[in-house]
Amino acid sequence: MIKPMAPVVFGGFSASNVAERISDCDSTVVITSDFGLRGGKCSPLKSKIDQALKMKQCSNVRTVLVFERNYGSNAEVKDACSDQRGTLEWKEGRDFWAHKEMETVNENCPPERMNAEDPLFILYTSGSTGKPKGIVHTTGGYLTYTSLTFKYIFDYNPGDVYMCTADIGWITGHSYIIYGPLSNRATTVVFEGVPTYPDVSRFWNVVDKHQVNIFYTAPTAIRSLMAHDDKYVTKTSRQSLRILGSVGEPINSEAWKWYHSVVGDSRCPIIDTWWQTETGGVMITPIANAWELEPSSATLPFFGIKTQLFDKSTKKPLTPPNTGELCIQDSWPGQARSLYRNHERFVDVYFKQYPGYYFTGDGCEIKKNGYHCITGRVDDVLVISGHNIGTAEVEAALNEHAGVSESAVVGYPDKKKNQGMYCFVVLKDDTKESEELRKDLIKSVRNTIGAHVNPDVIHFTPDLPKTRSGKIMRRILRKIVEPDTSNLGDISTLTDPSIVQELIKKSPRTKHS
Repeated sequence: MIKPMAPVVFGGFSASNVAERISDCDSTVVITSDFGLRGGKCSPLKSKIDQALKMKQCSNVRTVLVFERNYGSNAEVKDACSDQRGTLEWKEGRDFWAHKEMETVNENCPPERMNAEDPLFILYTSGSTGKPKGIVHTTGGYLTYTSLTFKYIFDYNPGDVYMCTADIGWITGHSYIIYGPLSNRATTVVFEGVPTYPDVSRFWNVVDKHQVNIFYTAPTAIRSLMAHDDKYVTKTSRQSLRILGSVGEPINSEAWKWYHSVVGDSRCPIIDTWWQTETGGVMITPIANAWELEPSSATLPFFGIKTQLFDKSTKKPLTPPNTGELCIQDSWPGQARSLYRNHERFVDVYFKQYPGYYFTGDGCEIKKNGYHCITGRVDDVLVISGHNIGTAEVEAALNEHAGVSESAVVGYPDKKKNQGMYCFVVLKDDTKESEELRKDLIKSVRNTIGAHVNPDVIHFTPDLPKTRSGKIMRRILRKIVEPDTSNLGDISTLTDPSIVQELIKKSPRTKHS
């Protein structure tokens, strides 16, 4: 078997998270840029790699290939990174400038012939155990599926200009910035930064400048733009737009309608897509101009995809209309083949719950008309602003703090970000709660995992609701923060049932409900 190559890592990860991924896949070469730019602020990517490589688990790395930002520009470019260019740490014999190495390479590079099941890439995604899962996608099936879904879902025609605002470090960037569009020979616009910088019209200015026909973004971005005056949209033309897409999390009706009426001038269909890193490409989606759209519904499965709902308690199949745990029957070309170095975990996570089916980990409502509405995650992975964040990973980061005894992290509904992150924290006896400590814990989480992980609530508590076997009752914690305290279920089996009322009393979520 050919070893999978070049796992792409999200630039917002911390050095320790990068090191963990480098170690897991035994990388010997790292490719990076000297700097990135986000919201007008400089992101020192090379420095982060240097920090990661100083950690003992990264001793296999022999080469770091560095692309110089703005190399080849006719004029000197002044940006937030300009003053930091002379501060780069450089290790001779390991670090090399990409543009210099490319001068020595033959300009002819014949494509390598690969077998269909040869691994194409690894992409790491959050797991409920805290350890990232290295999803393995293969060459033939993945490329076939991303190419097919891109062509038909977005009604791509030769000459169309397509733009996806995702980060290439996530599966959407892989499938629908790179592989899907380029395998159809499409012009694909790559976006750097945030939608509100240098002003709130940025997306639409790019659309007008490049005459974008198909636009694909996340509900979080849509909701952030909705918070501003519509004039930032309406002062631009956007007449080139033909298709609008949504990806990353369920889109609420209010955001869907704004996207359709304000951005699309009520003439562009909204392609609300549902899929996962593990599926490789879109699984449930409208087909542009083919059938009636419905706000907050991903509508129907793509060609050849068969869905099935199961009851979480009885594990029995459900007949629509109904709500249950979403599974996929049979196989499809784009599905992941394994977890890198851990096929047993791959089978346990995705195929043991419901034998003969792929378990998505998502809840779903299938209506009488067959339309699918995704209700959210059913496991311990939060979907915040389009990022999958394992609660175990956040808990591990909190628990590393010298003053923390234990913690439990759950999500709650958030109109802007899809979910908010609520952290229950038990302190050690010699540690006192304070605003300074609260800020320090948030900082610790961001430093350990990445700047994209930002706890919304730190709730200090003397204890957590536990069974007599010591298991934390996360179901109760979720009820408290949703808040849905009228239906907590039987709490008599807890070691200290009184802690539940104490948590309800002090929770900012229940105070304002």
